[in-house]
Amino acid sequence: MRLRLPEERPTEPPAGYKIAHPVLSQDGARAGFTGVSLGGALPYAVLDEARCVYGRRHRAPHRRCDCGFHCVHESAVAEAMLCTAEHRAAVLLEVSVLGAYIRFERGFRYARQRVRSATVGPCGCGAVAAALADAGWGRPGRRALSAACAGCVRGRTSLSLASFARLAGEGLRVRATGGPVVATTGPGVSEPAAEAALLQARLDWFQGQLARLHDRDSQG
Repeated sequence: MRLRLPEERPTEPPAGYKIAHPVLSQDGARAGFTGVSLGGALPYAVLDEARCVYGRRHRAPHRRCDCGFHCVHESAVAEAMLCTAEHRAAVLLEVSVLGAYIRFERGFRYARQRVRSATVGPCGCGAVAAALADAGWGRPGRRALSAACAGCVRGRTSLSLASFARLAGEGLRVRATGGPVVATTGPGVSEPAAEAALLQARLDWFQGQLARLHDRDSQG
């Protein structure tokens, strides 16, 4: 006699939270995310379907495998993962759990998901992030991105938060901790305004550098 798991039929998709690294395709045309654990080998889009990371042909989530998307019920639990050294550059995602799922005490393992929002932490220097810049590592065909302020972007490949949201699509909302929400549709900061803010911040940083050089030359 096989034990059947209880079935749920919610009226709305359950919500969950997870952390991930933003990624940009090699040609710069698509944006998405990659996981911080086993699923990191399979980058995913904002709206995507889980695949078995072991290459098996069963549909995720399979009861006898640990494949599928994973998330936790509470944002505080996901945020706590950002405290570890290896996850400091990750972002916090709010997701909708779609399709079949298996419920656990602390979260879900499930078949499909929609990333609703991404919260980007501060730049490594402590300033509020103005962009997502090349983090110096990646997956085949994908560059990993991390939070950067205008002063720390410099010559690296980078996207404003609005540009990342636009490339990711599906109405993704992106915000920096302590900053405004940036969305592709609906209320929020428009992409031109966000790009202008990033350019202005870069200009302010360069002007500050020039002022320091001028003061140094004057004193010399």
